[in-house]
Amino acid sequence: MTINNLVAELQSFDKEKYTLDTIGVWPALAKLGLLVSLLVVALGLGYWFKIKEMYVVKDRAVASEQKLKKDFEQKAFEAKNLPAYREQMKEIDISFGALLAQLPEDTEVPGLLEDITEIGLGSSLNISSIALQPERASEFYIELPIKISATGTYHDFGAFVSGVSGLPRIVTLHNYSLKRDKGGLLDFSIEAKTYRYKGEQ
Repeated sequence: MTINNLVAELQSFDKEKYTLDTIGVWPALAKLGLLVSLLVVALGLGYWFKIKEMYVVKDRAVASEQKLKKDFEQKAFEAKNLPAYREQMKEIDISFGALLAQLPEDTEVPGLLEDITEIGLGSSLNISSIALQPERASEFYIELPIKISATGTYHDFGAFVSGVSGLPRIVTLHNYSLKRDKGGLLDFSIEAKTYRYKGEQ
């Protein structure tokens, strides 16, 4: 049967007979058209409800794969450098221990006061008072402020500051004030702070 015959059959067929009950007597071209339409609808529905969802799952899997690759590269890098990290941790522990050793314990504070007094006398200062102030707690350490009042020359004061900075324990100097007295010397007050590691309490 040629295409011309199929088209002629389609044109001669009564359009009122296009019902589902008479589908068996439809012209071959009409049956083919219906079949193609049903196939297109089935493919469209299959894509919309199944294949589209599979693409979404695939995109998620690709994104997850990229993340897993990055995680793997990072962990492989860390594993490769693990011995170096362990060495660094040992060095940090040693450094931290050395820093903790510079923080006085309660029993060492009187000795620290004696050291500061000796430095002041060795710098030719006339120390009028050294007084412990109330402790101040921070997150990791406790400050132990010491108020110092003394009289001397500018160079004596410089020698004192230099001597305190050379102590084996950590001592910092803050809030100083200088005033010249009638004799030409300087009256000064300064706050020295030493520290205690909070974990040692």
